[in-house]
Amino acid sequence: MAEQRYYEGVGRRKAATARVRLYPAENGDMVVNGRPLREYFVREVDIVHLLEPLKVTGMEGRFNISVKVRGGGVGGQAGAVRLGIARALLKVDPELRPVLRRGGFLTRDARVKERKKPGLKRARKAPQYTKR
Repeated sequence: MAEQRYYEGVGRRKAATARVRLYPAENGDMVVNGRPLREYFVREVDIVHLLEPLKVTGMEGRFNISVKVRGGGVGGQAGAVRLGIARALLKVDPELRPVLRRGGFLTRDARVKERKKPGLKRARKAPQYTKR
């Protein structure tokens, strides 16, 4: 069987969807929507957050990572990329499942913005009650 060129994982968070591809390589470059990682994700918190699965499994620097992410905001996109990386790492080595599961990297965060209800100002905020 031919050697696989890349490992793919899809991650979602809020309204964001990320398609992550891990290419086995030595330099560990990461490109997000055609731009370098630190150019796309400016906040250090987001960068640390999305690289956690690689750090925990000891795989940092072993892959060139290509990411296509769309929808949502910056934080949601970082969360989607994180889940995508974790799922792709599972395809690289299924033995990593317990480590990734313990870190909570394989759980899809289902929290999304609640819809606005009729008669209310927002999802839950009601107009102020006046007795008289």
